[in-house]
Amino acid sequence: MSDNVRTAKEVVEAYLERSMIPDPTGAAEYVSNDFEVTFTGGRRFTAPAETIAFNAKRYKWVKKKFLRTDAALDETSGDVHVYNSGYLYGEWPDGTPFEGNRYMDAFIVRNSEIISANVWNDSAEILLERAGLAETPSL
Repeated sequence: MSDNVRTAKEVVEAYLERSMIPDPTGAAEYVSNDFEVTFTGGRRFTAPAETIAFNAKRYKWVKKKFLRTDAALDETSGDVHVYNSGYLYGEWPDGTPFEGNRYMDAFIVRNSEIISANVWNDSAEILLERAGLAETPSL
């Protein structure tokens, strides 16, 4: 594994750990000035403080259980594409605990800074099911 790939994986995991504290200032140390993140449903944010504020409305608290962090170097651009996946666990705003909520985050790291991220998880589907609006029950 190249040093660029190893560093990119470390940057992403450090960013995610700071985001879970939540520590928006600490998380911001790992992103570029033109950082952009897109959440499930197309919600766009440009700073860790914005994503942390969004999560504070959706969850009483939330953490990630990392299962895998994989990375690949784009030899043409020098960017490293990092994928972190696992499960969310925490509490919904009403205090109901949850776990096993799948997530997949895809990052692009350039010069040891995260320039973009795409975040997907099952939260919206779980909330639809809790509200009786799911088209089919989850497994």
